[in-house]
Amino acid sequence: MLQNNRFSYLTLIIFTVILGIVSRKIDGIPTYFGDILYAIMVYFGMCFLFVNYNQKRVIILALLFCYCIEFLQIYRAEWIVSIRKTSLGHYILGQDFIWSDLVYYTLGIVFSSFLDFIILKKKDKLSL
Repeated sequence: MLQNNRFSYLTLIIFTVILGIVSRKIDGIPTYFGDILYAIMVYFGMCFLFVNYNQKRVIILALLFCYCIEFLQIYRAEWIVSIRKTSLGHYILGQDFIWSDLVYYTLGIVFSSFLDFIILKKKDKLSL
């Protein structure tokens, strides 16, 4: 059953990444949508890595990760700024600290944990 959940989470991660990339290419989609998708990807990534953890612990880990990445953007050492200038570094580490991003990360994790509970966790309980 764990392998099934891991595959489901990996599928959701890939789908979220694709949706995030596509959202950057379409005009009219607000930039905060990418922050929400980033948090969704992080949540499902934590679910993938810590498949045996309860949902509350995964939510806390995902929030801590997103918040740490955001606060890390205050740090302006030359080596990390050069990483942020690359495409991958920009996507992972972000660019500038913005308080509202913390709200969008929280919304993304709340949404994805709700989706996780409704779709995957409930399905697991029904199959027992």
